[in-house]
Amino acid sequence: MSLPVLRPLRALALAVGLCAAFIGAAYAQALESLAIVSPSGQRQSFQVEVARNEADRAQGLMFRRTMPADRGMLFDFGRVEPVAMWMQNTYLPLDMLFIRPDGTIARIAANTEPLSTRTIPSGEPVLAVLELNAGTAARLGIKAGDRIEHPLFKR
Repeated sequence: MSLPVLRPLRALALAVGLCAAFIGAAYAQALESLAIVSPSGQRQSFQVEVARNEADRAQGLMFRRTMPADRGMLFDFGRVEPVAMWMQNTYLPLDMLFIRPDGTIARIAANTEPLSTRTIPSGEPVLAVLELNAGTAARLGIKAGDRIEHPLFKR
């Protein structure tokens, strides 16, 4: 390969590397702290991405193949209403925690089926949904009635 070809390739490689670093930094900055607290005071801490707009809520965790055990995604619907979720294009089995405006968990849809287009209803009006890796709720003893601590529920 001649030298004139190598320079553009090096520049391209540098640009790709810088973009990847920037995207990684933006992802890390997007994480927010969230805790789930049981009536007895047992506390479980997570770092979550927050989907606050329609585009982010529509994308959700689609196409991801892995998620660290202490991570999740919080869907902020901006108003209290019955909602329905689905797993289309979502490869990770998830636990979905449907959350009332006061931060209490209304219901948990455990171990949802990856790639399914079946709707998963909230069962009552909610403000938000928290998605965690499947099995997390059972493993940590998280139940309906537990309370979510996050600024979203202090409005």
